[in-house]
Amino acid sequence: MSVKKYIPNFITLLNLLCGSIAVIFAVHNNFIAASAFVFLGIFFDFFDGLAARKLNVQSALGVQLDSLADMVTSGLVPGIVMYKLIAMSVDAPEVVTQKEWNTNFNFNDLHIAPIALIGLCITLASAYRLAKFNIDEDQQSYFKGLPTPANTLLVLSLPLIIEFQNSSFATTLILNQWFLIAFTVLSCFLLNSNIKLFALKFKDFSLANNKFRYLLIVSTIILLAVLHFLAIPIIIILYIILSLIKK
Repeated sequence: MSVKKYIPNFITLLNLLCGSIAVIFAVHNNFIAASAFVFLGIFFDFFDGLAARKLNVQSALGVQLDSLADMVTSGLVPGIVMYKLIAMSVDAPEVVTQKEWNTNFNFNDLHIAPIALIGLCITLASAYRLAKFNIDEDQQSYFKGLPTPANTLLVLSLPLIIEFQNSSFATTLILNQWFLIAFTVLSCFLLNSNIKLFALKFKDFSLANNKFRYLLIVSTIILLAVLHFLAIPIIIILYIILSLIKK
């Protein structure tokens, strides 16, 4: 039995492990650590497919496993982060005040801000997008709608901007509940829109066939160097604009 056919699935499971750890950190409001593990998970998500193609061991199991891992890393985590941000914007208390595992549970201890649950729509929209992707045979050289990893980076950029950009205007804007709700609606729309976005897979490295990919990569490096985490929303917008121009 060949060992190489298990390598891509093992990489996919590393993606799932990173996403699961990110969930733990996100639940405890540690968005920096959660983002770090999401970034690592997306790294594994990129290389599992690459490994499967290079080793010529693509399988239906690998496709399904990849989507299940993405559902956690790029579906559940951004939904939790958005839920937490909206809860922070309305000064909602923690969900439960129960301290000891063996104490009696009381529903009066539950403190859930209903408006914050809107953030979980990102998780629902991500699940719907991943399910559509699995049955759509056309999305080989392009994506229909924003890929879940890109959307996750977009959502996670918000707490990172608050933490590292040192901008009172950006912090005030991001922690505005109506901005976050509008952001959530936009995120859900982009995930399941019919906008065709070019994939970053290189069939060759010629400039003629990859000029938009090279332009996006170079622009990403420059924007990140200059604007840091504030560059992420701009990069996503640039990605959409370049895809529309390419079309």
